[in-house]
Amino acid sequence: MSVIEGESMKTAQHITGHITEQTAEPDIERDDERTTARDRDEAPAPVEELLYGVIRRLWPLHRRVVRAVERELTGTGLTAGEHALLDALHSEGPRTVPQLARAMDLDRQPVQRWVNHAVELGLAVTAPNPAHRRSSLIRLTTEGAAAIRGIQRFESADLHRRLADLPAADLRTALRVLDRLGEEFRHLGNGSHVPPEETDSRGNQDGSRIQPSSPHPTHKGRIRE
Repeated sequence: MSVIEGESMKTAQHITGHITEQTAEPDIERDDERTTARDRDEAPAPVEELLYGVIRRLWPLHRRVVRAVERELTGTGLTAGEHALLDALHSEGPRTVPQLARAMDLDRQPVQRWVNHAVELGLAVTAPNPAHRRSSLIRLTTEGAAAIRGIQRFESADLHRRLADLPAADLRTALRVLDRLGEEFRHLGNGSHVPPEETDSRGNQDGSRIQPSSPHPTHKGRIRE
């Protein structure tokens, strides 16, 4: 009840000395108005407002994840981008640089730099690509596969410790929402034009997006199994 409405009721009671049926009816109307206002305040937020809320959180979250990745990879010789590259190759198998760049939604130049550094570290190698002679496949070496598995074990343990209270159903819903947002904004960014897909070494089209399996590495020190 508002202050004005409360004072009005006190004044009416003081003048009449009792509440008649005539004064009770306006009270019912005021109760209905208050109930309507309360329902309006508690009504679910519009879908557009919820979407904006999600989108507003994505950019700060991305920056925090990158900072955490860079801090936790100190001493491994890897950058956050190279971690994402190894993760993509580990989860998706051999890929060309253009395929990796499209899947990670990046320009080819940074991806090529990460590949070159991974090759220098002995974590990846180039291999002939039967489907595209001029576009070599990039694959993990035994050492590269062991390195990313070791990092992911640390990641999984830390994520479980920090986020164990999140139900699996909530995480699956979050994945669906992020996948849908990613696809919609990809189309908006390129004018709804889907670029031609490249066939991999197994004859499959590169139509899927590489999804890093764990974005927050917790491995410290040197890469180890």
